[in-house]
Amino acid sequence: MAKSNKVMIQVCLCGAGTKKENAPTVPYTAEELAEQIVDCAKAGASIAHIHVREDKIVDGVMQIGYKSMSLQKFTEAVEVTREMCKKAGVDILINLTTSGGEYEDHKRLQHLGALLPEMCSFDPNTLNWANSYIFENSPRFLNLLSQEVVRLDIKPEFEVFDTGHIDSVMYYVNKWKIPQPVHIQFIMGVGGSLPGTAYNLAFLESKLPEGSTWSVSGIGAKTHMPMMLAGLALGCDGLRVGLEDNIYLSRGVIATNLQLVERAVALSKIAGREIATADDAREILGITRHCLRDGKTGEVSFKA
Repeated sequence: MAKSNKVMIQVCLCGAGTKKENAPTVPYTAEELAEQIVDCAKAGASIAHIHVREDKIVDGVMQIGYKSMSLQKFTEAVEVTREMCKKAGVDILINLTTSGGEYEDHKRLQHLGALLPEMCSFDPNTLNWANSYIFENSPRFLNLLSQEVVRLDIKPEFEVFDTGHIDSVMYYVNKWKIPQPVHIQFIMGVGGSLPGTAYNLAFLESKLPEGSTWSVSGIGAKTHMPMMLAGLALGCDGLRVGLEDNIYLSRGVIATNLQLVERAVALSKIAGREIATADDAREILGITRHCLRDGKTGEVSFKA
């Protein structure tokens, strides 16, 4: 199949760590997430990558907007998002995180079967994130996650932080017969992994499995814009933006998720690329079913 000229814009709204003290518009609640997803979909985003937050007592102190893998919080976020998108007449692929680190394996997996997203993240290796904490993805967990994405027909987004991670991706793909071609999300510029330079991105792109699709994001203000420009120059299939990865629009100017999407759309058009709709993204990624869960009855319907 000929490579598409369309580029998928993915918005990663909050992640696990971005705080309102740093970026006041970072969403914590289901309603905040859904409202921003609708706005970003209208602006050109075709994929929404969702983390959830909760208020939690940590070491005796109440933390507002603390990272969470709560099934209840995921359910609220997804159901409110689906409802608001339907009401607004917009369509977007939902991509749920499985990155839990300190959480038990089942808590990192439970929302997949319950909510049937079209996509989920798949981090194929453990690394010392920014040389400050262990971003744990054990073989035990990755084998379980591999089985779940096959069983539930969910498209994994393989998050690659360094060169050897591509080999790990293909290990699990081949072991568990995860459908190919694969989709790779290059995450560039995390301390302790591959720096976000055009040279490094070009090297990674040259190592992609045959037929795979790929997207790129640069972490932090230093690498965010360079990686978008390098990705477009190399013919990427997608750009990942959002307050999870970068909180700045320009030096000293705090961004919103909508502004980051709008900028990615503008850059893509300057590069001569068309902006993929949600259905375009499904075609590019080989997603043949759109899973919809009725919040009242629990019934699932599928749209081709």
